[in-house]
Amino acid sequence: MAKRPAPLSSASRPAPAREETAAARRRVDVRGWMAGSRLSGFTVIMLGLVVLAVFVLVPTISTAVGQRQQIAALRESVQLTKDEVADLQRQRERYKDPAYITAQARERLYYVKPGEVVYLVDDDLPTSDIPREKAPVSDAVEATDTDWMSQLVRSVAQAGLARTAVGPQDSH
Repeated sequence: MAKRPAPLSSASRPAPAREETAAARRRVDVRGWMAGSRLSGFTVIMLGLVVLAVFVLVPTISTAVGQRQQIAALRESVQLTKDEVADLQRQRERYKDPAYITAQARERLYYVKPGEVVYLVDDDLPTSDIPREKAPVSDAVEATDTDWMSQLVRSVAQAGLARTAVGPQDSH
């Protein structure tokens, strides 16, 4: 058996050889690299088919994803509608009870049975909701900060220059 010589470590190599490899690493021979990588006709056809498949499948996949989102939104809408229907059915069942109908007529419409006297209290607010007393009104005349006449003229001018007009409202 022949002994192989041990590979030289980077420290034991001569200095000019290290500089040559560093220079070789910096320069890359593109022509040599391109000549080494040749594309066969089969490879070109397969790459073309892959590109064609991407162009064909991407719109289809995006359409499928959009349809999935629509389906999820419609399912949620159906569930909300089912919940509303169930709530309306519960309310309908409540109105089959004569006591509930009587209570609703008394509360909402203020209906009473013949011979009953009803008293309505206007000021039934809790004390926390009652507005506090306002400052007393002064006897002295005070001047306003703005000129009311210029505001009146400005308001009339703006109303005359408006592009849209509101007609009289019907009160039927």
